[in-house]
Amino acid sequence: MPHHVDVHVGKRIRHRRWLVGMTQQQLAQSVGIKFQQIQKYETGANRVSASRLWDISETLDVPVSFFFEGIENLEKPDAAVGADAVPSDLMGDKEALDLIRTYYSIPENQRRRLFDLARVLSDVA
Repeated sequence: MPHHVDVHVGKRIRHRRWLVGMTQQQLAQSVGIKFQQIQKYETGANRVSASRLWDISETLDVPVSFFFEGIENLEKPDAAVGADAVPSDLMGDKEALDLIRTYYSIPENQRRRLFDLARVLSDVA
């Protein structure tokens, strides 16, 4: 059974890779391993060594500490409950990451209008 820290680090690798629009194959080539190894890291099946995590952080342009952000909340139960609750692993959701990537590809003035519209719609709901 994978250790919860390895699972968290793997999710953070996947999260960042999706945000930058990189495939497992591209990341693997960049750090000199097979894409299957990236799959194992992302699921927590294999533990990422310190030197490999360093290479991955360089490729994904984040500090190594990025992969451990939010880990202190793993043991805490979700405080949010009800219709307004945000899923605890929002950034692990491919659809949410695709939405974020798409949102930031919209020109800033249009993005601001879209944000304002979403806010109005959420207030009405």
